[in-house]
Amino acid sequence: MNQREDTDIYQNVNIHHIASEGRKIYDRIKEKYIAEKGKFLAIDIESSDVFLGDSNSEAVEVAKNKYPDHVFYVVRIGYSAAERLASMAL
Repeated sequence: MNQREDTDIYQNVNIHHIASEGRKIYDRIKEKYIAEKGKFLAIDIESSDVFLGDSNSEAVEVAKNKYPDHVFYVVRIGYSAAERLASMAL
């Protein structure tokens, strides 16, 4: 996906909805991942699928392999400040 396609994806989504739903999913599942503190989860809000990675880009890359056109809610496990939306591996 090139930079233009990435920008187009962001224009067609409700970022607040993704953040809200992603946070709800994370709040439901975070206890399962507490031992993975410091790693990243990319969460697909449409399927509730979760993808674990050692880095933000790794988690998103794994997620994009399954859902290439989706935007993901990304959170660093155990760190409330590290949340973001991602549509491509950085």
